[in-house]
Amino acid sequence: MADEFDNASALEELERDLALANRQKTQMPFTGMCYNCHEKIESGNFCDKDCCEDWQKAQWAKSQRQR
Repeated sequence: MADEFDNASALEELERDLALANRQKTQMPFTGMCYNCHEKIESGNFCDKDCCEDWQKAQWAKSQRQR
């Protein structure tokens, strides 16, 4: 009986791993400007942690309005 449970568990793990591997990964491309305040930056997507947090909050609020 344990073999059936082991097989089911292994199958579930395989399906989960495949789903995670195949999920669409969204990345923000480097633009040279902060996504929040549009200040020029040399690397990354935001000029500092505060801008990143502000942008995330704005995106969350935007997603809530679209429902």
